[in-house]
Amino acid sequence: MILTLILSLAGCALLFFGIWGVTVTMPTAMLAKNFPEDVQERLRPRLESLPMSPKRVLGWVILILFLLAYIGLFVIGGIDGLQNGFDYWQFLLRFFIIGAVIKAFDIICLDYILLTRTHFFQHYFPETKGCAGWQDFGYNRKQQIGQCVFIVIGSAAAAGILTLISM
Repeated sequence: MILTLILSLAGCALLFFGIWGVTVTMPTAMLAKNFPEDVQERLRPRLESLPMSPKRVLGWVILILFLLAYIGLFVIGGIDGLQNGFDYWQFLLRFFIIGAVIKAFDIICLDYILLTRTHFFQHYFPETKGCAGWQDFGYNRKQQIGQCVFIVIGSAAAAGILTLISM
């Protein structure tokens, strides 16, 4: 259980630093689709004119490293579970806890606090100051619900695969 909590907290840290890294470097305009609609509108001219630069290349590196490290959390959890003879339900619980803690951190700390209560993004995107979307907690409700459903399905699938491997 301790490893599960460590992996969960590591996932939260990875998510924060990944968001911060790609916000500072904005490697691709596609990332703006995660912002509220009025913010996207204000950012569009800037994003359409972004030249490829060393800063943006660094952003791609950060994004790729973040994704690999995020996958690594689950690989480490799976390998440890195999070594400790986990059954399906133990794998499912581990993966679900990791995913749920990270998702709760995303919703509470990133969406609620960072997005609506601080001026974190406006610091990096000053042209978006005054956008009402920065105060619209829950603007991405459908996306968040979809991700929560994926956590359950992904946890069940990974637990099933690892259970088969352990046989």
